[in-house]
Amino acid sequence: MPADDPNAHIASVQVAVPHDVAFEFMSSGLNQKYWALGSWNRQDEGDGVFSGTSLWDGSKLFIKLKSYPELGLVDFYTGTSPDGLRRLVQARIVPGAELGRDPETCVITLVTWRGARPTDEAWQRTYHAFKTEVHLIKGRLENTFPEALQ
Repeated sequence: MPADDPNAHIASVQVAVPHDVAFEFMSSGLNQKYWALGSWNRQDEGDGVFSGTSLWDGSKLFIKLKSYPELGLVDFYTGTSPDGLRRLVQARIVPGAELGRDPETCVITLVTWRGARPTDEAWQRTYHAFKTEVHLIKGRLENTFPEALQ
C-alpha cells in the first residue's frame, strides 16, 4: 500500500511465536511502550485507559483497547483526551496454521484509518512508522524480552 493512500495504512509481519503469545502481548495496553512510536512512556490512567507521549511532537495520546480473542483482533481507541477516543487502529493476529504456515508462528497485521486530524505530512509519517512498528513487535516477541511477555 503506498504512502499516499488517503484512508488507511497497513503493515504486517510473520512472527516466530504462537498466536496466543502474540495475542496476549498485543492486547496489553502497557506493552505498547515497546513498539508504539506515537505513544512512548506508556502509563496506566485507570479504567482501561492508557496514555503515552509522541516521539514525533511530544503530545500526549490516550488509548483504550478492546480485545476479541476469538477473532485474534485488538481495537485501539485513540485520542487527545480520554473522552474523545476513536477506533482508528486495529491489530489482527492470525495463527500460522490458518495460513498453511508453521503452527508455532503467526502473522500480526496493523491497520490504521485516517481521521480528520492528521496533516498530509503526519499521515505519510504514519505509513513509515507502521512499517517500523511491526518489526519492533517482532523483535520483542522473538528475542526473549521477558518483561514484555508478562
